[in-house]
Amino acid sequence: MSEATAGDFFALLKPRVMSLVVFTAFVGMVAAPVAINPLLAVIAILAIAIGAGASGALNMWYDADIDAVMTRTAGRPVPAGRVTPGEALSFGLVLSVLSVMTLGVLVNWLSAALLAFTIFFYAVVYTMWLKRWTPQNIVIGGAAGAIPPVIGWAAVTGSVSLESLILFLIIFLWTPPHFWALALFKSDDYARAGIPMMPNVAGPASTRRQIFAYALILAPVGVLPWLLGYTTAAYGAISAVLGAGFVWYAWKVLWMSDIDRAMKPAKALFGYSLLYLFAIFAAYLVDSVVGRALMTGGA
Repeated sequence: MSEATAGDFFALLKPRVMSLVVFTAFVGMVAAPVAINPLLAVIAILAIAIGAGASGALNMWYDADIDAVMTRTAGRPVPAGRVTPGEALSFGLVLSVLSVMTLGVLVNWLSAALLAFTIFFYAVVYTMWLKRWTPQNIVIGGAAGAIPPVIGWAAVTGSVSLESLILFLIIFLWTPPHFWALALFKSDDYARAGIPMMPNVAGPASTRRQIFAYALILAPVGVLPWLLGYTTAAYGAISAVLGAGFVWYAWKVLWMSDIDRAMKPAKALFGYSLLYLFAIFAAYLVDSVVGRALMTGGA
């Protein structure tokens, strides 16, 4: 008889990751230049949330062996023995089908297809292949985490636009420096698990250089929506400041000593990167809402 609680199954959904997916998808929906049906918007967000949770459950099912030897993940429901692998697999598969079918039948099939691709890419391409095979796992696998704003956009428009792809690009470029900063101060964990993260394969110095290179690319891309006329100058200014901050923290990581065991610059960048992504999408959200209100008021 299963000893799993509702809380264990909720943990399988990776709620912190799921919340970020939901938030960026919601920004994609609101940024789309069309009227949003409130009921369909709620259905779409719920389906996207369930799909993100399904990806997390399938990831935890497959990665139970390596999660068990990493201090950061050993307490997860499957390696801790609270949820059986079979339960996690079944839970993930059922939620996958439910989320995709709900989005397809009740919203539109383009957004459902994008959600299905995201689940497949994260659970199969990233988890089962890239993660254990190449130090570029986060670079390529980051596409899965970057698609939600495109799904949100497609849910309300039935199409994909350049603007939604720029939102995708911001998350895609943010992912490597975010996770490599974590990998720098968790390299022992990844080494025990046999995961070829960049610091364990190319070394800390190379990883720090690549983090800084990505930061230099990410900063101007974050400003791109304003340069292309999708947002106001207020967003442009906020995104420029946030991007400069990202480069500054990455610069401190670049010059971090190889013998620095505390790795405070890497930890600081990891924390700032979370703030950066939330803040830049929050700024985009507010800019979209205020911009639409001003256009309506002036009509």
